[in-house]
Amino acid sequence: MYPTVAIVGRPNVGKSTLFNRIVGDRVSITDDEPGITRDRIYAKAEWLTKQFHIIDTGGIDFNDTPFIHEIKQQTQIAIDEADVILFVCDIRSGITDDDMYIARMLYKADKPVVIALNKADDKNLTDTMYEFYSLGLGDPIPVSSGHGIGIGDMLDEVVRKLPLKEEVVYEEDRIKLCLIGRPNVGKSSLFNALIGEERVIVSDIEGTTRDSIDSLFSYNEQDYVVIDTAGLRKRGKVYENAEKYSVLRALSAIERSDICLILIDAETGIREQDKKIAGYAIDAGKAVMLVVNKWDTITKDTNTMNRWIKEIESHFQFVKFAPILFLSAKTKQRVHTIFPAIQNTFVNYNRRVQTSVLNDVLLDAFYVNPPKPHNGERVKLFYATQVAVKPPTFVLFVNDEDCMHFSYERYLRNRLRESFHFEGTPIKIILRKRD
Repeated sequence: MYPTVAIVGRPNVGKSTLFNRIVGDRVSITDDEPGITRDRIYAKAEWLTKQFHIIDTGGIDFNDTPFIHEIKQQTQIAIDEADVILFVCDIRSGITDDDMYIARMLYKADKPVVIALNKADDKNLTDTMYEFYSLGLGDPIPVSSGHGIGIGDMLDEVVRKLPLKEEVVYEEDRIKLCLIGRPNVGKSSLFNALIGEERVIVSDIEGTTRDSIDSLFSYNEQDYVVIDTAGLRKRGKVYENAEKYSVLRALSAIERSDICLILIDAETGIREQDKKIAGYAIDAGKAVMLVVNKWDTITKDTNTMNRWIKEIESHFQFVKFAPILFLSAKTKQRVHTIFPAIQNTFVNYNRRVQTSVLNDVLLDAFYVNPPKPHNGERVKLFYATQVAVKPPTFVLFVNDEDCMHFSYERYLRNRLRESFHFEGTPIKIILRKRD
């Protein structure tokens, strides 16, 4: 599990701009498949080979009013959950009463703090920085999130203060499952159904589960670990309380998993947040399964399941490869169908393809459907090889990686699925220009 850095500070000091500067291209990623909406609040960042989660506590419009209650709430959550606090102030305005209030909270918390004096674009402002020593939180670092000034020095200090977190390592053949979904979709109930005991309190109150819980169990001589996570709320509601950090913990659980079981509520139907949650798993390169829970609570006819499948395929076009299961965790109805699907997905997630067969399939794909010119040139495939599993990752050596259109890459990915049974797992294709 990666350590966590939280950006705090009063409104309008540039916290979100600094967040974007730190995570770089991660927040700018766009996906050509429909249905994936990315959230700019959470990200994984890296500096000097040190990876960490970073979270932006900004985003609330205070309308220039000193809402001290909201500032206190955001800052307190960050203090409780973060390993290092990045305290952002505005060097142009000097120390304000709100800055002093936040500083007192951070001082009492006794957690590592790095003070970033943002908007330090003018060298004449350097003398202003000395008054920030009075905050009693260490040496302030002048930065400009807009121009990138001082960001390296600031991150050096952040990384220096990050703790070493030991990640739990399980056996390679133990299947690591993660249950994710909106609050109140039945994750805890399914968790209990899978492990066969009432390990987790099941409640109809949204947000009962705050932390991730690992439980080891075996079924039909296969070892598993299932990670139950807090429900993921919509962004607008996340700010209200500690749900923000429940999301962060869920993202950490996703990263530790092999397969993400994305739960959908049969009673409420598919919501936009369901697609966002699936996007988190795909972004992390995890195998996914779509599980429609509370199947016992709806009225059904002979075509109900088919209608659901069509609707899911319509909404989740970017994850059409995922198996779809229908069950009731509460009554245990059809829960037994989940284990064969999990095992099949795990096999596919770890599947390796012989190099000669891989090249035969891809060259045949190029022959059957030749690529159209893109960026003034037609892509040519020279050679392909698989370089990793979890997820299956293929490197294609071509004449120019910039002349392959995203739609043709999607076509090749689909051909690989048809040929090698990659149900349930994403496929990563890396293009390399052959020297």
